[in-house]
Amino acid sequence: MLAVQIDSGKIDVVEVPKPRPKIGHALLRLRLAGICNTDVELLRGYYRFSGIPGHEFVADVVQSGNPQLIGKRVVGDINLACGRCKYCRKGLGRHCPNRTVLGIVRHPGAFAEYLTLPEENLHLLPSSIPDEHAVFTEPIAAACEILEQVRFSEAASIAVLGDGKLGLLIAQVLALHGLPVNLFGRNAGKLEIVKPLGIKTHLVTRENPSLPVAEYPYVVDATGSALGFASAMRMIQPRGTLVMKSTVSEPLVFDTAPLIVNEITLVGSRCGLFGPAIKLLKTGQLILDPMIEHKAQLSEAADAFGRAQEPGVLKLLLEP
Repeated sequence: MLAVQIDSGKIDVVEVPKPRPKIGHALLRLRLAGICNTDVELLRGYYRFSGIPGHEFVADVVQSGNPQLIGKRVVGDINLACGRCKYCRKGLGRHCPNRTVLGIVRHPGAFAEYLTLPEENLHLLPSSIPDEHAVFTEPIAAACEILEQVRFSEAASIAVLGDGKLGLLIAQVLALHGLPVNLFGRNAGKLEIVKPLGIKTHLVTRENPSLPVAEYPYVVDATGSALGFASAMRMIQPRGTLVMKSTVSEPLVFDTAPLIVNEITLVGSRCGLFGPAIKLLKTGQLILDPMIEHKAQLSEAADAFGRAQEPGVLKLLLEP
């Protein structure tokens, strides 16, 4: 089969053997996959990654020990937990110390014609959700996770930093849950996407680089940049909550004094449950089509990754 391979900071499309699923795992044929910022960071050296990346996908089940899954269209949780440790017993398989992660940690990813995942990780998709929307399930779940981690005060303003793919999804998810959202970004066209949901947008430019100081009780950093944390710290009120959603390859170095003196609650936020994401997708309220920049073949992955790193570019999709 064809697969996208990252090795030593380079990306190639190669032929590799089709995977053989373990007992309890299903063999999936890719329908569509999405390139996200984490994939780009893997190419830049995040996790010292080598292998097949990709964790946002829609696929058909072609082989499974469960006959009810065969032929079904699915998305899948990306964390493969051991099922035995204390975290797994608490239902926190996403924090299993023995886990592998699809396309990120020791499990070949979705940028290939075929992939495997445990059957228990799979979620059936209703026919009302098209592939082009379903491929957003994983990042939408990550956005929904913020609502599980933070108890927002009623009518308290939230600042979301970053108008990239994840920032746009976070702003939409929070707004659709009735929260007043302010989205800060550098691209006027991307900010326009979410305005129909009543989200207040703020364009940050070289001519107008200033950000409000100590204005928001809640700030979400989805900039994908090490500089985003410093900006978020300037904007957060004393005793506010700062949610970190960015993954970057370079280490983050910062002065802890403002964090301590201002008694800031710092929340790391990663993956989320797929159930709430699929439920939200079924409503059709999310604005996703304008976020799709381009669809390319797997064989064109190198060019697609290059385009994904250009300023202002949103979601790039790969299909077999």
